[in-house]
Amino acid sequence: MPRNQGRRATRRLVLASLLIGAGLGGTPALAQTKATPPAAVPPGAPETPYVDPDKAYLFAHMTSEHYGVLYYAVSVDGLHWRALNGGQPVSQDYHGHASIAKGPDGRYYLVGNKSDGDRLIRFWSSTDLIHWAPYGTYEPKLSNIPGLPNALQRIGAPKLYFDAPSGNFLLTWHTPTVPGVPDDPERYWASQRTLYVQSKDLKTFAAPPKRLFNWDMATIDTFVRPNDDGKGYCAIIKDERYPSYNWTTGKTVRISCGPTLLGPYPEPGAPISPNFREAPTLIRAPNGQDWLMYYEQYAGASYGLSKAPRLEGPWYQVSGNSRMPEWDRFSMPEGFRHGSMIEISRKEYDAIVAAFPEGK
Repeated sequence: MPRNQGRRATRRLVLASLLIGAGLGGTPALAQTKATPPAAVPPGAPETPYVDPDKAYLFAHMTSEHYGVLYYAVSVDGLHWRALNGGQPVSQDYHGHASIAKGPDGRYYLVGNKSDGDRLIRFWSSTDLIHWAPYGTYEPKLSNIPGLPNALQRIGAPKLYFDAPSGNFLLTWHTPTVPGVPDDPERYWASQRTLYVQSKDLKTFAAPPKRLFNWDMATIDTFVRPNDDGKGYCAIIKDERYPSYNWTTGKTVRISCGPTLLGPYPEPGAPISPNFREAPTLIRAPNGQDWLMYYEQYAGASYGLSKAPRLEGPWYQVSGNSRMPEWDRFSMPEGFRHGSMIEISRKEYDAIVAAFPEGK
């Protein structure tokens, strides 16, 4: 057998065994027992992704054809993703850059808005990730924000995180101060800054919006997660300045880690993505040992993935969607755009797949 055919055959066998063990090839989804994650293989050798029989992942996202509309995809290993509902939307009501947080009451909360020009940030809630109901709205007051004079009435890509230690939801978004013009469209994006508010219940908000970072750098798509070992928090950001010889990190995903939920955050570290990537989303791999950071090569060209043992690194880029199956370590259907990935239980996964079948 030619070498390339042999590699493809090996990879097909590996993927088939993964899907069967995950309950996607006729075996009940919960039949797999706990197992030790496989040992590391030589770099470039075929890998069998670890699957935890109690866990799965949901990717709530939009598509290139339907910007802001809610679609679902799922994965059992955090690496190989499948579109649900026959590739059709799962909600007729929602619009936005999907961001989901699980609250202290066990309910899920979804945030969005109709457009950057929408004066309201809108919330939905769900007990099962299948049925979403409107929950409320919040109108940020964008005038008189310290350190952000002349803020425009624009609210970009609101993100939601629930912080258990403080009992607060952290809501972040980006707002510009300068409109774009035809001969300098990037000045609009270069003026974007990340703002935040906190709330116990997404009904009342403790204080007016404030800047999350005190450094003078354009940032968008910001969200916050706890650092490893409970040592502070990390803000994942897109450096929104345009790349040049003077600013080689422009349009990349970067990370800044600080001591508390609100920082202070130092200037972010080196990029973990190539240039012209955005909308990062983060999950912990099923083995509990690796972080998986996905990001979009906009506009909707493909998704990339970087991997690290700790949020502060070291990070490296993972091969995927390369059109060389033997090289790929992850796969994502074409046309997926901005959204957020969350870990779910296998019971939730089974219910979601039953409600929104792949071939519907």
